[in-house]
Amino acid sequence: MVATGDTIGVEEEFHVVDAETGELSPSARRVLRGADAEPELHRSMVETATAVHTDLTALRADLIEKRRSLVESAGRHGLAIVAAGTVPGSGAAPSRVYPDERYERMAQEYRQLVDEQQVAACQVQVGVPDRDLAVRITRRIREWLPALLALSVSSPYFAGNDTGYASYRTVVTSRWPTVGPPPDLGSAAEYQRVVDTLVESGVISDAGMVYFDARPSARYPTVEVRVADSCPNVDDAVLLAALARGLVTVAAADDAAGRPLPEAPQVLLRAATWRAARSGLSGHLVDPSTRSALPAIARVDALMEHVRPALEARGEWEIAVDLLEDLRGRGTSATRQRALKDHREVVQSLAKETAEGTGSG
Repeated sequence: MVATGDTIGVEEEFHVVDAETGELSPSARRVLRGADAEPELHRSMVETATAVHTDLTALRADLIEKRRSLVESAGRHGLAIVAAGTVPGSGAAPSRVYPDERYERMAQEYRQLVDEQQVAACQVQVGVPDRDLAVRITRRIREWLPALLALSVSSPYFAGNDTGYASYRTVVTSRWPTVGPPPDLGSAAEYQRVVDTLVESGVISDAGMVYFDARPSARYPTVEVRVADSCPNVDDAVLLAALARGLVTVAAADDAAGRPLPEAPQVLLRAATWRAARSGLSGHLVDPSTRSALPAIARVDALMEHVRPALEARGEWEIAVDLLEDLRGRGTSATRQRALKDHREVVQSLAKETAEGTGSG
């Protein structure tokens, strides 16, 4: 019997760009013909999904292999692959959705939201066999999710402009009707009633359109943590996976011990996400449980201490510490992008970082 937190997987979304100009290219179909990947909403996007893993070393190797496949396929067509929440050309012009009945239905129903959904995320799947427990876990981890976002911010540019945000992807996705902190639900039955109501009312067309920052997966026996921007540096994706699994594991232990579900006003939970999207690690973050603000690095340190027992039990504590130290030394992707001279250089730098370690590019 697989226990909660034993398994882990990562889904990464990527932009397809012209390797020379850095502009988005509606060429996903060509890239997919030679890559281990799947289509995404727009013709300028693709997605990969790792196999199910139990350790971070195997997960990292899988992420790199998936990226290698994409980078090599794209390169054969004069294209490049970018893992980042946005590229500067995101949202600059309407883009046709990938030719798929579901995507075409979404485009008809949601119009401008779909046109501007030229954004990419990094999503972590953590094994949770009990769906009732999965719903409660989303409640227990939600106050920490903005810290994960702050670590991953990689989308300062949109429609050719510096938005002033570290994760403008978060702002773009926030307009959908089912986005934000997980709701105050305590069982799988309650969760399913909410989903059924949303579908029956026509707000969403299927359960896969529930986009909470953490949710019981619509397809797998997992909790899906989906708050983060796509990460140019593959090690940042590994760090996110380690921390997400740590959060789920600690939450399951708290649940087993009968500790009460944390209470926090939805307005503060949403504010905490906005604050992380606005400034990443360079400003303050909100602690919804104490209703206070504190420096972002202090909040990340608190997150590390919160998950430390789970990471130590799996032998992952030192790995996570090293990965976080490396991220802090580099700075977030959003900060590094703003140090470059123009949008073309931004995209080429992101493409280079996405390909690092793959033996390609």
